[in-house]
Amino acid sequence: MKDPRNHAQVGYSMILVSASLAAVALIALAIGGDVLFADNISRDNTIQFNECKADNFKADECVKYRERINNEASGIFVDPSEWE
Repeated sequence: MKDPRNHAQVGYSMILVSASLAAVALIALAIGGDVLFADNISRDNTIQFNECKADNFKADECVKYRERINNEASGIFVDPSEWE
């Protein structure tokens, strides 16, 4: 005869799956009105980066980009003496 504990493990797995689906549903309800939620965040960040790039990263809000530029990977080279 089969071990009855296997049925319990399957039951626990089903509870875990249903809980994760419920969590996904709650997140979907929270941002449901804005279906382009992530896209809007990305666009806002791109606009901010382009404004910083036009100003040579001088503003205080552009400090977070300074360590990622001035290398070949980024292709953006700015004289760091302008930041002081």
